[in-house]
Amino acid sequence: MKRILLSLLLISTISFMNAQNRRAAVVGEEISYKSADGTVLKGYVAYDEAKKGKRPAIIVIHEWWGNNEYSRHRADMLAQLGYIAIAVDMYGNGKEGPTPKEAGELAGPFYSNPQLAKERIEAAVNKIKEYAETDASQMACIGYCFGGSMSLTAAKLGMDFKGVASFHGGLAGIPAEAGKTKAKILVCHGAADKFISDEEVKNFRQNLDSVKVDYQFISYPDATHAFTNPGSTANGQKFNIPIAYNAAADKKSWEDMKDFFKTIFK
Repeated sequence: MKRILLSLLLISTISFMNAQNRRAAVVGEEISYKSADGTVLKGYVAYDEAKKGKRPAIIVIHEWWGNNEYSRHRADMLAQLGYIAIAVDMYGNGKEGPTPKEAGELAGPFYSNPQLAKERIEAAVNKIKEYAETDASQMACIGYCFGGSMSLTAAKLGMDFKGVASFHGGLAGIPAEAGKTKAKILVCHGAADKFISDEEVKNFRQNLDSVKVDYQFISYPDATHAFTNPGSTANGQKFNIPIAYNAAADKKSWEDMKDFFKTIFK
């Protein structure tokens, strides 16, 4: 019995050490790159250096607060799954909006000028392609809130992604046009999101249906806007806005994204 217990302890210790080594193999790099208009962008690239060969690349677009620790954390999580990921800087020079007013002012130009969004995303695509780990034929884009909306914009503008995933992103962006959207789409939507009306959901889905876009639309019960971000509850209380973290919806939407990636990366 003692020998069995010692063996189990040894196996457990080795498994723990392997898990620790596995996590340590994920490296993150703060990077600078430029958009087509010369704006300096400050992003973050994460990948598992223990993994050999090329792998799919994921563009991660931040919430309207800017490219902060949350978007970097998501890039790390994607690296742990075996991808290479870049948390992009949409605003330039690493700008962040610490209040809803400032964040809204930074995000506003990208809603009114979709081409500007495309240029900033293209800059991140070009940067990630410089890495030897990147399989340039296998790329996807995901985003959160503002970033979710921008991911959908990228798909509708015909950017060459295998798929895009929007987490609690806005749906009232530019319409999809027949034959233009190449990417498959996953929408992870909070059923209790007070920023997005039922009419917007209806119009969004009717538009994609009308031009035969391949998409999934998943609603998570009791999930509000920004449901994936653990810091949302505190921000909601601080600024008196209807956002909150929902652990169940966060976990389920991440699993749904992983399943989505399995279908687009062949």
